[in-house]
Amino acid sequence: METHFDAIQNAQPDISREKLKEDIRALVHDAEEMLKVTADNMNDKVKDARSRLTAALERAKASSHQLEDKAAAAAKATDRVIRAHPYESIGVAFGIGGVLGVLVGRK
Repeated sequence: METHFDAIQNAQPDISREKLKEDIRALVHDAEEMLKVTADNMNDKVKDARSRLTAALERAKASSHQLEDKAAAAAKATDRVIRAHPYESIGVAFGIGGVLGVLVGRK
C-alpha cells in the first residue's frame, strides 16, 4: 500500500506557527498605529519610511493569509486521508503512540 502524505509532512502544525501568526498580527497592528500617528508629518524621510512600512505591512498580511491557507489545506488533506483509510489511520496512530510510549517510558 502506497500512501502520499506530502501535504501533511509539509504542514507540520505546531505552537511556533501560532506564535508566529500572533506576532505578525501584533506587528501589523503596531505598524498601522505608527502610520496613523505619523500621518501629519510630511518630512521626506518620514514619507519614505511610511511607504516602506506600508509595503512591508502588505507583505506581512499576505504571508499571514498564506500561512492560514496552507494550514487549512493541510487539515483538509489530513481529514480526506483519514476518512479514506480509517482503519489504517487508527493503526498508524496506535503504532506511533506505542513507539512514543516506549521512548518516554525508557529510563
